[in-house]
Amino acid sequence: MDVLRNIYQHPEFSEENLDQIFSKHQKITYKKGDFFLKENEVSNHYFVLEKGVARSFVYDINNDDITINFFTINDIVIEASSLFQRLPSIENIQAETECSVWRIDYDDFQELFHSIPALTEWGRAWMSYQLFCLKNRSVEMITKSATERYLNLIRERPDVLKFAPLKNIASYLGITDTSLSRIRKEIVKG
Repeated sequence: MDVLRNIYQHPEFSEENLDQIFSKHQKITYKKGDFFLKENEVSNHYFVLEKGVARSFVYDINNDDITINFFTINDIVIEASSLFQRLPSIENIQAETECSVWRIDYDDFQELFHSIPALTEWGRAWMSYQLFCLKNRSVEMITKSATERYLNLIRERPDVLKFAPLKNIASYLGITDTSLSRIRKEIVKG
């Protein structure tokens, strides 16, 4: 449960609060290729990733799958719009490797959210951080070169490079497989 302690960090949480939160999580495993969530489903859970790599993706207008995000250890695997707005998901979330996760159901989270004031504050801080990350990623896609984006990925999420197929990494970076191969060769030479 160390991963849950890493996720649910907030100065206002008491040990009793954490025990309540942890008790609502169930440990489960997904095999490589299993879906956490499929497009058009309404999300009824979110997951704390303890082991493995997962990714979210959408289909573009040519029906090619485009990686939107990767999830690695200590990440919350979530499609927040679907979960909290109760809307059909436009994303798919799939295990890139075998994944061990702690799952919490929407109803359990709502019960905790309304009964533990510190969880409300934690949620606000977590969502603010996610918006910050999304904004940075959007700006980097415009202002950084593909090589810079690849080097950032190496620094920030080395597990992705170990376990995700190159075509998924390339789509996440907004480049072709061929361009990614060229960049990787240049980095090795350089």
